[in-house]
Amino acid sequence: MSVPFGVVITLICFSGAMLVFEKEMTYMADDRLRIEGGEAGRALPMGVLAAKAAAELPEGVRITGVSVSGDPCEPYRMSLSKPRKAYLLVNQYTGEVLGRGGRTPFFAAMFSLHRWLLDKGRPEERPAYGKIVVGVSTIMFVVALLSGVAVWWPKTRRALAAGLKITLRQGRLRLWRSLHVAGGMYAIVLLLVMALTGLTWSFPWYNKAFYSLLGVEAAAGKGSHGGARAAVTDGGAACWQAVYDRLRADNPHAPSITVGCGTASVSLGGLGNTRAADRYTFDPSTGRITSVARYADAAPGGKTRGWVYSLHTGTFGGWITRILWFVAAMIGAALPLTGYYLWARRMAARRRAKVKIQDKSFS
Repeated sequence: MSVPFGVVITLICFSGAMLVFEKEMTYMADDRLRIEGGEAGRALPMGVLAAKAAAELPEGVRITGVSVSGDPCEPYRMSLSKPRKAYLLVNQYTGEVLGRGGRTPFFAAMFSLHRWLLDKGRPEERPAYGKIVVGVSTIMFVVALLSGVAVWWPKTRRALAAGLKITLRQGRLRLWRSLHVAGGMYAIVLLLVMALTGLTWSFPWYNKAFYSLLGVEAAAGKGSHGGARAAVTDGGAACWQAVYDRLRADNPHAPSITVGCGTASVSLGGLGNTRAADRYTFDPSTGRITSVARYADAAPGGKTRGWVYSLHTGTFGGWITRILWFVAAMIGAALPLTGYYLWARRMAARRRAKVKIQDKSFS
């Protein structure tokens, strides 16, 4: 089963590995993400910034919110009503619109490859076949990993220890075999975690079963603040500054704070669930906070989805787990390639043996 799906598995694992350090690589490559002299600057009011940004938008597109990093040298991110997840980078000290933000072409391609094999499909016309192929290949990957361990597992501890060594001086075949076996064994737990959590984005039935097993109900919709987007007006940003100032005063070390139309969130950062946040609602006309939903007070089921994402991406443990996830994903990408080599050698050996038997029979 690994033979037809191996190439897809390699592409999925490789593209996933590339995405592990996307934020850092993008930060290094995009000069717009660093504002010189930001530490000593004084940001303009959000209402002023929103008005300047709105003046450069096409008709029908509005500012729906602003996200502020805890780093004063990073520009504000002003969310747009469309297209989905679009935002502008704005210099908060001068009001200059630095341009549209988002993934670089390379990481956009890696993400599309990882999720859909570059085929997102068109829901109104046909399903995303790439997404289906990714899901089926991931299931086959899980089967291959588990069955591979069952087939290979040695009978003695001595043989187990020998099998987990990478041999460099006993020929190419022995090297590739040790890379395939030892590499797979070292990374199998992490690869299974990535695969089993990743399948929640591939199939609705798996998503429902997976979260039901964890005692979590299916998600009601995309985004908790989606209904507020259509009601945003450019003038509604006037009270955002007051809301932000209060939240920043209460959470001076928060990695980011996002304020929108009647809603706000404070990212908690740190280790664990990297999507953990305290969520607020406020009166859009006065900026008065009307309710608070603390992450610490949320039911365990309400935290599960963020944990699943953090486990899939390896972000829950900071740099250490991200490096481990990167290495494991690269091993996962190499497993089909080493497997193809070993399989081809085995097929060639069988053909030679068959020819030899035929020659003996003839003679």
